[in-house]
Amino acid sequence: MLNPDLEAALNDQLGGELYSSHLYLSMSAYCESINMAGAAHWFRMQADEEREHALKFYAHIVDRGGRVSLGAIEAPATDFGSVLGAFERALQAERDVSAAIDRLYAMAVTQGDYAAQAFLQWFVTEQVEEEKQADEMVQTLSAIGNDPATLFIVDRELGARRHEGDEG
Repeated sequence: MLNPDLEAALNDQLGGELYSSHLYLSMSAYCESINMAGAAHWFRMQADEEREHALKFYAHIVDRGGRVSLGAIEAPATDFGSVLGAFERALQAERDVSAAIDRLYAMAVTQGDYAAQAFLQWFVTEQVEEEKQADEMVQTLSAIGNDPATLFIVDRELGARRHEGDEG
């Protein structure tokens, strides 16, 4: 059985993951609007991944006898100024999620909730990878600046992203 305070915090994080999905979908739409189809694809896949994260929180709450409580999702920004601007915002968003996961983990430790700690450990590890990917893109895009040819190549590489397990 979930402690009511932890249940509320997990529900808040479920909402945060849905917001992240919404934010990444907005980034995808922005990239589509500036003819960066590869980056749009990458952000759309990231939106899907964040929704999957939200569903993990949903399942954990339900599996522990808690009640899922969905709140309103704030509207995300719609203009990021550039692909680099979108990835800079993505990096900040991932850092914010990491901090939220760390707070949840600390709460689970304080409450001696070993099941929640085991569940949240996956997210702790996942956030290291999420921040790394976003940071690498910020560094790459910062290095190439506004060189259209190199930006075109990077956009094509972003468009090649596949879900884990997909072939090709």
